[in-house]
Amino acid sequence: MPLHRLPLRRALPLALLAQSLALPGWAQLVPAPRAVLGPLAINRVATEAGPDLRVLLQQDVQIRVEAIAQPLLLRGADGALLGSLPPGQPLLLGPDPATPAGLHRFDAAALASPGSLASGADSLGTELWIEPASADSLILVQQRRYRGRLQVRLQGDSLQVINHIALEAYLPSVVGSEMPASWPQPALRAQAVAARTYALRQRRPGEPFDLQATVASQVYKGVDSETESTREAVAATRGQVLTYGGALIEAVFHSSSGGSTEASGELWGQQLPYLVAVPDFDDDSPVRSWQERFEPDQLRQLFAETGGVQALAVIARSANGRVRELRIQGPLGAVTLTGAQLRKRLGLRSTWIELELVQPPALGQRWPADASLVAPVEPGGLPLVAPPPPLQPSQPPPLAGLLVRGRGYGHGIGMSQWGAYALARRGAAYPTILSHYYPGTQLDAFRDP
Repeated sequence: MPLHRLPLRRALPLALLAQSLALPGWAQLVPAPRAVLGPLAINRVATEAGPDLRVLLQQDVQIRVEAIAQPLLLRGADGALLGSLPPGQPLLLGPDPATPAGLHRFDAAALASPGSLASGADSLGTELWIEPASADSLILVQQRRYRGRLQVRLQGDSLQVINHIALEAYLPSVVGSEMPASWPQPALRAQAVAARTYALRQRRPGEPFDLQATVASQVYKGVDSETESTREAVAATRGQVLTYGGALIEAVFHSSSGGSTEASGELWGQQLPYLVAVPDFDDDSPVRSWQERFEPDQLRQLFAETGGVQALAVIARSANGRVRELRIQGPLGAVTLTGAQLRKRLGLRSTWIELELVQPPALGQRWPADASLVAPVEPGGLPLVAPPPPLQPSQPPPLAGLLVRGRGYGHGIGMSQWGAYALARRGAAYPTILSHYYPGTQLDAFRDP
């Protein structure tokens, strides 16, 4: 992965999401901590591949699966063998048009017309399991190769493809998807421990899957993201997790903080003792500082409920300066957003931002590249664009543009990946990197009960 394309990090853990959104019952979806061995047992962890994880790879109305080298076995929900799929013969799956809760297997001719799933189909019941005939074989799903086995189930009008894979077989791909494989081993090993801890903490026995293969959880791209260096990082840290008070931690991470990580309580409403603000070392990050500019017409679409932006005010910031809440005023009204909501709406890299309104041009003129700026918006009050002359009936209300200057990439809580890279370059070992970004935690060995 190119260094400038490190992904947004990290989705809010379910327990914290439940609290921040006040959703009843969601906190109970996070499982109780599993058994954790003491630190002296780290080098005595069994060589087993660890517990199975269930990773949602895709949810779509059509799913394409192929065998690689060896046939794939197709089984029903009860485990009964339904048939096999030889290499080179694609399997196209979709909802059964005749049975609301069923799956259909469509013939190869349907591939030429992906929008049509009307003929040449076999009913496959309510659930399909796809597994390699040989343990060393791989499964091709939408042009990506995966280990383990697949579960295909109907969810509403679409299909969910869930990869059942052993923890230690899953992690080399995650490390390679989250970090450039060329980075120093201490950084890759720190990522492996964080990813292992995160995955185990997110297991949800009562739900169809534990994790997603995207930034909604942690990125997982299958075998093609594995390299020798990522497999080495996982093997060198086999079974190791981070704990606090004997329980697995919320090992969240992000790309680049912009100079200092953030305390979880500042943004998520729950202060965890090991997710506190610490200095970052992400000076080499290409996204340590950045800026984005939005023209009035863009903002009118992005803030349709206000009709654009005439004024705004930051209501609250975190201790470090990340926007927690702000208010947008436009000709149609006002809206109050959290920093996270603003980030999502504008597609910003982070919420550590300064905002400046760009003055509208005179009537009949275009926006110049060096348009003058209203003073930076600060907490307490709504700085307004200068009032225009009286409007003619056909003249729209004046709207402002917006210049956003930001720092970092991601939510800024937990481990900074670019900071881990810098510390590794300075000679820090991975336990040192982890203890810096998750202070007070213990590096322990995990074993499922």
